[in-house]
Amino acid sequence: MEINYRVAVVTGAASGIGREVTLQLAQRGAMAVAMVDMTDAVVEAAAEANEKAGRTVAFAFQGNATDEAFRQSVFDRMEQDFGLATICIPAAGITRDDLALRLDKSTGKMRIYPVETFRLVVEVNLIAPVYWALEMVSRIAQDRVAKGLKRWVPSEHLQGAIIFIGSVSSQGNKGQISYASTKAGLEGAAATVMKEAIYYGVRCGVIHPGFTDTPMVRALGEDYIAKNILPYTQLGRLIRPQEIADAICFMVTNSAVSGELWADAGWHAPA
Repeated sequence: MEINYRVAVVTGAASGIGREVTLQLAQRGAMAVAMVDMTDAVVEAAAEANEKAGRTVAFAFQGNATDEAFRQSVFDRMEQDFGLATICIPAAGITRDDLALRLDKSTGKMRIYPVETFRLVVEVNLIAPVYWALEMVSRIAQDRVAKGLKRWVPSEHLQGAIIFIGSVSSQGNKGQISYASTKAGLEGAAATVMKEAIYYGVRCGVIHPGFTDTPMVRALGEDYIAKNILPYTQLGRLIRPQEIADAICFMVTNSAVSGELWADAGWHAPA
């Protein structure tokens, strides 16, 4: 599947992996990329992508990725202006790290990780990405129905690709009960979407990045990174967002790549 002339949708596009994958999609010939983010930094990110590409390819959409009406409006606008979106990279995500159980020293009682926080992380990191992906598949499927097409056949060439952003934390990581659960959940979602969406010619996979040099990871603090990440990373440094974006584009274009790709720089959690 070629990126040339494709229409793409990327959430979490104002920074980190989402921003970098937009830049690489533009450089590889995408016709148009919807850059979706909650912050107004997405406007600057789209301007940067257009400047580097030397053409207008990135379009900023500011809004909440968990909002159904907003999601539909992004796809509506892109379809109206450029045609069906056929690449979806739902990269928006949050962390709300804390121990699942913590002793309150003032009361002597155990505190359980707040359920409302867990629900928020699930909503942003698991439910929202799945529904951005399903939105694209449903529109491709509807277009095929309108054209009288039924089950996709290989001679048609692939119709679309979805790459979810997992994490090495999907294998379990201390202090990340909600985040790890959502990233592990994306594995099951990707496998299920692939089984159903390939009927319409759409592939689905998940990439599991290790600790990448993004605002989310930097927020952990330099001391934490130096003590708890770098010593357990065989590469000896944080992964560059460009490296993850390159791997995502590889997953999009190489049809033989299915399932999960681990881009962890040799990181292994300590016991």
